[in-house]
Amino acid sequence: MSDKITRSCIDCGMVNCDVGNKAYPNFCLTTENGDPELMDAAIKEYDDEENKRIMLNAAEVEYEFYCKMTRVEETIEFAKRMNYHKLGIATCVGLINESRTLAQILRSHGFDVFGVACKAGAVEKTEVGIPEECKAVGVNMCNPIHQAMRLNKEETDLNILMGLCVGHDSLFYKYSKAPVTTLVVKDRVLGHNPAAALYTANSYYGKIKGKQ
Repeated sequence: MSDKITRSCIDCGMVNCDVGNKAYPNFCLTTENGDPELMDAAIKEYDDEENKRIMLNAAEVEYEFYCKMTRVEETIEFAKRMNYHKLGIATCVGLINESRTLAQILRSHGFDVFGVACKAGAVEKTEVGIPEECKAVGVNMCNPIHQAMRLNKEETDLNILMGLCVGHDSLFYKYSKAPVTTLVVKDRVLGHNPAAALYTANSYYGKIKGKQ
């Protein structure tokens, strides 16, 4: 691993791009260190009809319900404003009860809901080359590609991700044709609150930083 660090937004404590009342650091991507052509290309993508609708509705939900709605409520409001009718749920089997509750809530708001669990199909891990020892935490594989493909087949308008494993979620995002929003991020150790490791990284959970 190289000792050289390329400074970027994650090294900034000023966040002038947000609040607008502080100086920019000398590596700021908003200033000459940025890429004007790339920024122009990104802004032009909002001319796409779907991109613009998603961005505008997301911004309006944020503005109107800032610190007023839970993530579940925001998801419902966003889906309504987008005129989505069929919602998909890609769930970890470990969160099937939470996903069932979510489906009940969504259906109570008039949505058609279809869910696919990660283990659907019950394919053994070794069938795709996963080492035998990995069966110690479960014989059958998680199958995020199948989850995405099945929701694609159902022609969902929006897919909601519920606690897929690290990496499995990456494959789901890759194969989903519909836009995806994440409701629950899995963290078995921290009760599905991975941010807790960041809040305590400089104190109780300092071991997460590895060698200093």
